[in-house]
Amino acid sequence: MNMQASPVLAPPAPRSLEDTGLTPVMMRDILLKTMFRQNLDQVSALSRALCLPINVTQELVDLARGQKLLQATGTLHANSGGEMGYELTDSGKARALDALSQSEYYGAMPIPMSAYGEQVKRQSIRNIQVTRDMLTGAMKHLILPDELLDHLGPAVSAGRSILMYGPPGNGKSSISNGIRDALGDNIFVPRAIEYSGQVITVYDPVVHTIAEDPVDDPNSLRRTSNRYDRRYVLCERPTVITGGELTLSMLDLVYNPTSRTYQAPLQLKATGGIFIVDDLGRQAESPQALINRWIVPLEENKDILALQSGEKFEVPFDTLVIFSTNFHPNEIFDQAALRRIFFKIKIDGPSQEDFLKIFAMVARKRKMPLDEEALIYLMKKKYPLIDNVYANYQPIFLVDQMIAICEFEGIPYQMSPELIDRAWANMFVHEERIVH
Repeated sequence: MNMQASPVLAPPAPRSLEDTGLTPVMMRDILLKTMFRQNLDQVSALSRALCLPINVTQELVDLARGQKLLQATGTLHANSGGEMGYELTDSGKARALDALSQSEYYGAMPIPMSAYGEQVKRQSIRNIQVTRDMLTGAMKHLILPDELLDHLGPAVSAGRSILMYGPPGNGKSSISNGIRDALGDNIFVPRAIEYSGQVITVYDPVVHTIAEDPVDDPNSLRRTSNRYDRRYVLCERPTVITGGELTLSMLDLVYNPTSRTYQAPLQLKATGGIFIVDDLGRQAESPQALINRWIVPLEENKDILALQSGEKFEVPFDTLVIFSTNFHPNEIFDQAALRRIFFKIKIDGPSQEDFLKIFAMVARKRKMPLDEEALIYLMKKKYPLIDNVYANYQPIFLVDQMIAICEFEGIPYQMSPELIDRAWANMFVHEERIVH
């Protein structure tokens, strides 16, 4: 049974230059820069590069021809269905160079900020109703107590901020990834957006995973490529994961002074998806400062960014933010900051019963036979040394240690009290003073 959310509404392809929402001058300049930089001379190739339908691209070429910036070469390409070729005139080249000196951006036409805001609403992460089946299906590889899913489910469905806290090594990161897998559908990510004549690139192959797109059948009467605006890329809902390296400057627009273009900050690339701040409290910035930066976005569903000129503008903020920390929330936040995080969920270590289930599951996966005597020794002799505090990472650690020992000694995989002792010795470091 497919538990995925229903497909999001696609942005319709523009039918005319006016439909793009961009100024004719901006589009004309991007056309000239693209022809100059990519050496393209046919409407079909330009249509692919600019991500516009062929009829709209032709309209743009005709506009530039009317301004004597382009001219037809007079040669029909035999291998391209008798397509007309075009080239830049001298004044077209001069205009292209002038435009490149202002901004090196060329290729896909950007989406105006207002149109992008409408698409964000159509595919909002808050529109997804995550069911218990969707969540358990995505986390079936984890052994979690039922009450944890009782807390997680409403938090994910609400699409609001979540703080997961608790001792290290209990799967906070794995749970965050499971939440991402539970969402399961695709959204449309703009290649670039435009605000006040400035272009901000958004689509990033490092962050965004392209969803399989139906390939056009040249014999088909209905072309799928015209069903939605190709200035967008159909992607899986994005996930951005940051850890101790996160700084406040990473949440600002990135300006490239050489190309005079902007790149979207991490949280804008995560729109429609999940932004995970892992290991909160390990960053150079204080957790309080990081939370203060998120207050407006979390409360008002909009973020404020600034251009090089200092001009500030609003962008949509439609992201499920998950903070994960090994500290108790009261240690790192004041009450005002905690109030702004909508859900606070403690991720504790497993019970003894769940610990044994995880241990058995890991051993089975690693092809390590279970041994009753070794397990009794582990539970009765070893865990009392640490007050019977179990953590989810320990079964994997202990089994992998025993496998490494068996491989070194050249013996079949096995567990015994002696091997448990050797594995245990690597899990904890003795408190001692080292003389320098």
